Amino acid sequence: MVRIGLIREGKRPADTRVALTPAQCAELQAEYDVEIVVQPSPERCYSDDKYREAGISLSEDMSGCDVLLGIKEVPVEQLIGGKTYFFFSHTKKKQPYNQKLMHALIAKKIRMIDYECLTHSDEQRILGFGLFAGIVGAHNGLLTYGRKTGLYQLPAAHEVRTYEDVIDSYDDIKLPNIKIAVTGSGKVAAGVLDVMTHLDIEPVEPADYLTHEYEYPVYTHLKGMTLYARKDNGLFHRDDFHANPEAYKCLFSSYVNQTDILMNGIYWDHHVARLFEKADIQRKDWRIQAIADITCDIDGSVPINVGASTIAEPVYGIDRVTQQRVAPYQQTKDTIDVMAVDNLPNELPCDASEYFGLHFEKYVLGELLKEQSEIIERATICRDGKLTKQYEYLSDYAY
Repeated sequence: MVRIGLIREGKRPADTRVALTPAQCAELQAEYDVEIVVQPSPERCYSDDKYREAGISLSEDMSGCDVLLGIKEVPVEQLIGGKTYFFFSHTKKKQPYNQKLMHALIAKKIRMIDYECLTHSDEQRILGFGLFAGIVGAHNGLLTYGRKTGLYQLPAAHEVRTYEDVIDSYDDIKLPNIKIAVTGSGKVAAGVLDVMTHLDIEPVEPADYLTHEYEYPVYTHLKGMTLYARKDNGLFHRDDFHANPEAYKCLFSSYVNQTDILMNGIYWDHHVARLFEKADIQRKDWRIQAIADITCDIDGSVPINVGASTIAEPVYGIDRVTQQRVAPYQQTKDTIDVMAVDNLPNELPCDASEYFGLHFEKYVLGELLKEQSEIIERATICRDGKLTKQYEYLSDYAY
């Protein structure tokens, strides 16, 4: 029997999501040869009593567990040596702020399986909170524009608590004839498009978006060949783009004078062209007033993302002339409001946790219980004090 522990979130501020809901824990114990133990937490979106009521054991001591499931990075001092951990480690891009964590994973001989790295053979992500990041990010982007312009009001997602309640809040909202650019092709973008549907925001083709104004709210979805093209011949090939991103330019510059809200859901690293450069916000034809940087790469695809914001204070302004951070919601086109919350799904923690746990059971647990699994192996960053072969590029960062 494999003992699985749901650990208490140690990173501050504490995330309230969890990898498995009480009902899911009970279901897994009934169907698999596993025992699940929950570390008590006063902050988790499901109370300790909910787990007890589902027949799940609670224990402060996680040392008897074989596998430990968290959400955010585990503080170094809370890591238990020799264990198998699942959480979002945010180390695969050599993030400087987590180098100490990477060193500790090696030193403590931990088997680190990163949720972000769980993929099918074609590199498609298996598990994540991207859908709810997109849902909440889109909602927050619209909320930001409404508050900045004074044209309408939406409640914060965490104030209504469930996605069903968020959808209900749209019943009395009639949006102005705004134009929204949505970027990305994954789960984040899918969440954004779900919100667009519920708010009756109409989709239009990129070519029409660039040449037409509308009497109702519209969005265009930019991805692949509508967002990137080779510098030498103007073409786009998906496999080539992933293999040689430096050979591609970004086409978003054409959209800045036609867009009121940018909702950014692309995966980005430093090899990929930014959507725009900082100097572009001084263009006379710059129209964008609100940016929801859902993927939230600081100084990344949205270069005026100058730092992650919080659920409590999700938005900051950027002065278009000085490029400095200023107060949000100023009713002037001289500033751009940026929503850059880096834990968006935590605004709807129960919905997001249920979705996450369902996919963990469907695609990951069975693989974990096998003697060997390519899916698990691809996501294993280190074990026994060493980086695995596919992550040896982290050597200068990990040792």
